[in-house]
Amino acid sequence: MVAFDDQFRRQLRELFIWRRDVRRFRTDPLPEGALERLIDIACLSPSVGLSQPWRFVIVEDGARRRAVIDDFKTCNADALASYFGRTRSAICSAQALGSRGGTGSPGRLRGQGQHIGHGLGRATMPETIEYSVVAAICAMWLAARAEGIGLGWVSILTPARIYESLDVPQSWKFIGYFCVGYPQAEFDRPALERANWEYRRASKKFTIRR
Repeated sequence: MVAFDDQFRRQLRELFIWRRDVRRFRTDPLPEGALERLIDIACLSPSVGLSQPWRFVIVEDGARRRAVIDDFKTCNADALASYFGRTRSAICSAQALGSRGGTGSPGRLRGQGQHIGHGLGRATMPETIEYSVVAAICAMWLAARAEGIGLGWVSILTPARIYESLDVPQSWKFIGYFCVGYPQAEFDRPALERANWEYRRASKKFTIRR
């Protein structure tokens, strides 16, 4: 087993602290091949039964991007309608950043799960396919941050409309839509925490005594 020194572990912890869900992006493009390199790193992630159940779709077509943005605006308006007062003001501020960031981001990804790997390890928990895809996304998120590249996860979308807008197989499962690019600013605290929407809690530890 390879062991890493204390300095590496401290830097790794710093990487986790500085990994942020980016809402505002600069418009300058990523270096040639950067997106593909980050995807290659994501594909090193663990997956149930070594199923590697991810597919990343790079959305470059302007019309398809606009269709996704339009869907976000519709879903976002519906979501905001259910909040009131200070809570609505906080989430409005945070989500407005996501809208503008998505517009200016030079690259977008969509991950999804598929069924390969001969079914090993997921007969009783089929959702581990989706868990595996999320593990790949997290790996890519950290790899991007290590290069000063930001990633933003847009979750306020309608999956059925995404299938239609991107013209991908209905058999795929939509996991997330991601904006990738250089952040306008760096923060060591989550955007929703800075907007007073929520805060990060201390870890909870449980002990089972028999």
